[in-house]
Amino acid sequence: MKSPLGFISELDCYLFGNGTHYSIYEKLGAHPATIDGKKGVYFAVWAPKATAVHVVGDFNDWDKQALPMTPISSSGIWEAFCEGIGVGAIYKFAVTTPWGEVRLKSDPYARQSELRPNTASVVADHKKFRWSDSAWLEKRKNADPKTAPLSVYEVHLPSWTRNSDKFKNYRQLAQDLGDYVKAMGYTHVELMGIAEHPFDGSWGYQVTGYYSPTSRHGSPEDFKYFINQLHRRGIGVILDWVPAHFPKDAHGLAEFDGTPTYEYADTRKGEQPDWGTKVFDFEKTEVKNFLIANALYWVEEFHIDGLRVDAVSSMLYLNYGRSNGNWATNCYGGTHNLEAIEFFKHLNSMMKQRNPGVMTIAEEATSWAGVTDSPENGGLGFTFKWNMGWMHDFLEYMKQDPIYRKFHHNKMTFALTYTYSEDYVLVLSHDEVVHLKCSMLTKMPGYRDDKFANLKAGYTFMMGHPGKKLLFMGQEFGQWREWSEARELDWFLLKEPGHEPLRMFYRDLLHMYKKYPCLWEGDHDPNSFQWINCDDADRSIFSWIRKSKDGKDNLLFVCNFTPMERFDYKVGAPCEGKYTLILDNRRGTVGYKEPDRVYKAYEGECDRQPCHIDYPLSPYGIAVFRFDMKKA
Repeated sequence: MKSPLGFISELDCYLFGNGTHYSIYEKLGAHPATIDGKKGVYFAVWAPKATAVHVVGDFNDWDKQALPMTPISSSGIWEAFCEGIGVGAIYKFAVTTPWGEVRLKSDPYARQSELRPNTASVVADHKKFRWSDSAWLEKRKNADPKTAPLSVYEVHLPSWTRNSDKFKNYRQLAQDLGDYVKAMGYTHVELMGIAEHPFDGSWGYQVTGYYSPTSRHGSPEDFKYFINQLHRRGIGVILDWVPAHFPKDAHGLAEFDGTPTYEYADTRKGEQPDWGTKVFDFEKTEVKNFLIANALYWVEEFHIDGLRVDAVSSMLYLNYGRSNGNWATNCYGGTHNLEAIEFFKHLNSMMKQRNPGVMTIAEEATSWAGVTDSPENGGLGFTFKWNMGWMHDFLEYMKQDPIYRKFHHNKMTFALTYTYSEDYVLVLSHDEVVHLKCSMLTKMPGYRDDKFANLKAGYTFMMGHPGKKLLFMGQEFGQWREWSEARELDWFLLKEPGHEPLRMFYRDLLHMYKKYPCLWEGDHDPNSFQWINCDDADRSIFSWIRKSKDGKDNLLFVCNFTPMERFDYKVGAPCEGKYTLILDNRRGTVGYKEPDRVYKAYEGECDRQPCHIDYPLSPYGIAVFRFDMKKA
């Protein structure tokens, strides 16, 4: 089974067939190489049912017979060597199906792709770039993401900013986005849709080039530069990753060798009707290998710090998005996709073993138990799970007219009944500000000033709630319009009243979040959170404490979700002493320079606490007090 050209060994074929060749991308695809003293490019592709495969490209005038590939025994892998070509060569595979049709396919393992609307693969030199982020990687290796701060800025690179309606290069984005994220105080950026995709409107979630950073912003080397520079500024990079499904584009993975190659043959499992896409066949070891190696590729070759796995629910349930009678049960007659479950356990186990400190984050919207528990305990092994339940309840509450919020009070407290069942990220993502759902600012009730005040209170509640944080771009400064991938964000709004103060207020929240460990070190610990008063529905006021492990620098939060001023407001306090007001409504105001104010907690029961603070609470008022716990 050894490659006649000596590039792929018997062990390579065995591991790939067994689904455990975690660097298979170093063998399959296109690789500049020297064979028998001749320089050129080695090509290899998996097409098990093809009767013939040829390499075609600009170097042989796209002649479908010019460069035949040779099968490597029964592995399903075909190989060829083309002398005299190198980096930058454009190519495809001409795959002959079992019934004689010839289909032009892009390379599934291509490291680079043409800019859409062109669809060919490009030979790339993946070893040229020199990294300088070793200090970041060493720190990451020794860190536990679950006990570290995580405040994520979700970004769609093509529409964050543009150059005269043209996409910015990764290198320019490294400077511009890096400066912005660093100043704001985010710990990470999460990039939507970086793997190559033909249709802008898919936002990168219908992938045709799983190993290719999109050429919209430059080369793979440019993308490595982007990541390297963000790491040097202390900013992590998370990628959205899509193993759930892939599009039916003729040049892509669909029916790659003329048969269901990467997808399930049974259309009840192999088609996702909601999205008009194909579903990966998790029964095939080679397909699982393709995906697991791809996840490791982004981490190990591009130094990515985490993968946010898209549409996990659609993978776990065989009946997801399918009508009655149009889905297939598992071998026990149930709805769970047993192969996908094992795939996740395998993926997350290997990621943790090979790359400690790297995160995998599940977008999973159901009550599936153990998403972030270890595979050894029967869980899926993800580091974090998006808290979609919190998001829906939070938005349902925030859109209410304040006079009616008292009837929806439990929407803001319910998440605490399950917060510690998983390790969560609180998310206000791109999905919540498109398709007539309105932007975050326009979801808010009231007149213009009310909307900004509501959003400040809402963001404060989010920042003080247990769980890591994610906010989609544009919502930090109050974008009025829904997000569209076709245009850049409305940055001009920062010159209009309200928007810059909101952005600066969110910046203050982010810096507060990073500064105080009580907001993140105990996200998994029920003892780190305490309600002071979660029952004040009539006044729509919430108060709670985030506790530190050492009893110092605890934070007491108060949020008023009505426009009513409460001159006589008292909030319970757990002990006597000084309570320093470190954040209120006025923070973020341009030119704000007032120093922190100190309040004294007096003896006297309030909110079932032994002490209280007298604090005049303003309309939509928020207050965050820092204090040290004193023993009675």
